[in-house]
Amino acid sequence: MHHIAIGLLAALWAGHACAEFSYLGTYVWSEKDPSFGGLSGLEVSDDGTSLLAVSDQGWFIEATIVRSGETITGMEDLRQSPVKGRTGGTLLAEHFDTEGLARTADEMIFVSFEDLTRVGRFDGVDGTEQALPNHPNFPEYGTNASLEAIAVNGAGHVYTLPERSGRANKPYPVHVFRDGRWTLPFHIPRRGVFVTTGADFGPDGRLYLLERDFTGIGFRTRVRSFTADGQDEKELLVTANATHDNLEGISVWQDAAGDIRITMVSDDNFRGFQQTELVEYRLTQ
Repeated sequence: MHHIAIGLLAALWAGHACAEFSYLGTYVWSEKDPSFGGLSGLEVSDDGTSLLAVSDQGWFIEATIVRSGETITGMEDLRQSPVKGRTGGTLLAEHFDTEGLARTADEMIFVSFEDLTRVGRFDGVDGTEQALPNHPNFPEYGTNASLEAIAVNGAGHVYTLPERSGRANKPYPVHVFRDGRWTLPFHIPRRGVFVTTGADFGPDGRLYLLERDFTGIGFRTRVRSFTADGQDEKELLVTANATHDNLEGISVWQDAAGDIRITMVSDDNFRGFQQTELVEYRLTQ
């Protein structure tokens, strides 16, 4: 059975957030299928009723979100589809570190890969990978530190950035794919010990960046937002240690009241002491 994390402790220990950024709840998502888990990228539908996720072991996950009021209470109609490589077959183990996920209005899917650094394009969950050309800098980011976050803006331009920048005081390079080629138009400041785990464009046109700090005994989460050119930095949320699990995927959408919702998903790393969480906050305009 699915079960709900009431989230009272998270509400009490959420660190600090701006006054209009409020915690709504946490849903702990479990499935009997041993291949379920490792969710690292997330897209929620415009009406908040369904989701698409990608696991870091090469699966697309689709499901219907069940809500009671503003709180997620269940997941239904789970569908898992293997991410298909360029030949149409299932990705080999060494090629499936699928980390970031973005989806366009016309259902085109983009996935960032962390080990063999690249971005793939898919015509839906059953499509085969069409690899975008690489930027010359991609090979420099290294294993387990490269393209962790990906987002698509309203014009269909693809943004991606690595998990780490190389040094703690070095800003993150933001690569943008438009008109058939990659550019590196700007950098985002790297602040403190946090590293990048996810990104999404909100209905307000801003780029939302999800970041993580592993303290050794738990995780802290930070969310910042920027204009589409990396300016006007706003820190929206910093949680206390162990408020949430290992949040890696972020989706930003607008609810019926006109407020921005931020839904995040955790990567449980297929470890029994971790869990898959769907965490939601509201940003009131």
